[in-house]
Amino acid sequence: MTAPPRRRRWGLRVLLVAVVTGLVVTGAALAVDLGTPRRASPPAGLHFVQAGDVHTRYRQWGDAGTPVVLVPGAVETADTFAPLGEVLGRTHRVYALDLTGTGYSTPVAPFDLAHYADQVLAFTAALGLTGRDAPVLVGHSLGAAVVGLAALQGGPDRVAGVMFLDGDAAPLPGISVARLLVVEPFRSAAVRLVLAADPVIRALYDSQCGPGCPPLSAAGLDQWRRPLEQPGAETAMWATLAHGIPALSAAQLAALRASPIPKAVAFGEQDPQYAPGTAAAVARRIGAPPPTMVPGRHLVMVSSPTQVAAAIDALVARTGARG
Repeated sequence: MTAPPRRRRWGLRVLLVAVVTGLVVTGAALAVDLGTPRRASPPAGLHFVQAGDVHTRYRQWGDAGTPVVLVPGAVETADTFAPLGEVLGRTHRVYALDLTGTGYSTPVAPFDLAHYADQVLAFTAALGLTGRDAPVLVGHSLGAAVVGLAALQGGPDRVAGVMFLDGDAAPLPGISVARLLVVEPFRSAAVRLVLAADPVIRALYDSQCGPGCPPLSAAGLDQWRRPLEQPGAETAMWATLAHGIPALSAAQLAALRASPIPKAVAFGEQDPQYAPGTAAAVARRIGAPPPTMVPGRHLVMVSSPTQVAAAIDALVARTGARG
């Protein structure tokens, strides 16, 4: 049975509108994709070291005391740790690196947990941080899983202690659904539109950092934006989306709990990423003492560097490390 002529005409109109709308939106996305700069030059004066297969960018604060290596989370860089590094650097040798595909380290696939952990261990080896000079590893957010695996792979001779900072080393729920909704050319256009919108970057920063953080200046905006405009940054981002946020398996968490390496957990008291009680559950899961709760949200190394530094000092004291 055929549809009545009027209904058929309305159906054709709806279809035509849908097709035209799709073409317009696709054209707009392509225009943004082609018209927005794909790359931004790195800042001057960056420091690099060859760490395995990754030319790794890093920062350093302090030149004496126990070494501490800070590992960033997703879309974070060594610069994110600057407030914490300045405090810790008064009494420790502090290093922060850019993971491959993030910031200014060379993007080398695969962008997965094993590769990140290998990079961290190669980085500490390249700086001579082994044996009696083994560092304490602090991983923020996604970086928690990275330092957890590095501790398992390196053992006590390579890692003196490990801290999960606002990170539970668990997979991010819903990532498999999200990646199905993000296709080209829309995903590249969306990223570039966000990067071009100062109010969006400020809003995201404020939501994760909170009132304890300084407002973003022009230099602060550039610090968050420019790393995402580097070659390979989008490739790494979509690889993470495709495979999920790097996480430790149940067996790896059990092995970390059994490891003699001292562990610690510190979380922001108002961290919107986690439900209440998550920090305590993470501490039990990895065999750490009760967690240190720090004023702030997710970016506590920016909002509360003094309190985070105190928590790291307490972990260093438990390691018996001597710088």
